[in-house]
Amino acid sequence: MARIKKELLAPCGLYCGVCAIYIAYRDNNPKFKQALLKVSGPFAKKVEDIQCTGCLSDGIIFKFCKTCPIKSCSKEKEIEGCHQCDEFPCEMIERFPIPVGKKVILQDIPAWRKLGTEKWVEEIEKRYHCPNCGNSLFRGAKHCNKCKAAVDID
Repeated sequence: MARIKKELLAPCGLYCGVCAIYIAYRDNNPKFKQALLKVSGPFAKKVEDIQCTGCLSDGIIFKFCKTCPIKSCSKEKEIEGCHQCDEFPCEMIERFPIPVGKKVILQDIPAWRKLGTEKWVEEIEKRYHCPNCGNSLFRGAKHCNKCKAAVDID
């Protein structure tokens, strides 16, 4: 397996490598950024706001993730994230404002604990592909952008 990019290991368990904001910015995809702008709520007012280099990166962090209380909590507890916390799932997870995010957190934190970081990342990267054509997908995708097949991977 390739080297794990620590900056993509969000403490909440939402692996940044399959995040739409991260992918749109990484790939410099203006059409994707425009589409994401419509669903980013108060966190992105213009296309230029659709940018992130990973939750734990030293670079650009998306506005929502920059102020995430889960990241602050992990730092205070001196742990890497929820997968190391005895209080998971806590009130912060229960109140997570993005429904698909909360669903994924609740399934992926137990998997991270069970598999360990390397195998967990490997499994996520395998999961986010179209079962029909193999195209890479992002968290929250409802259709493959290549073959248009409906997908339900979250």
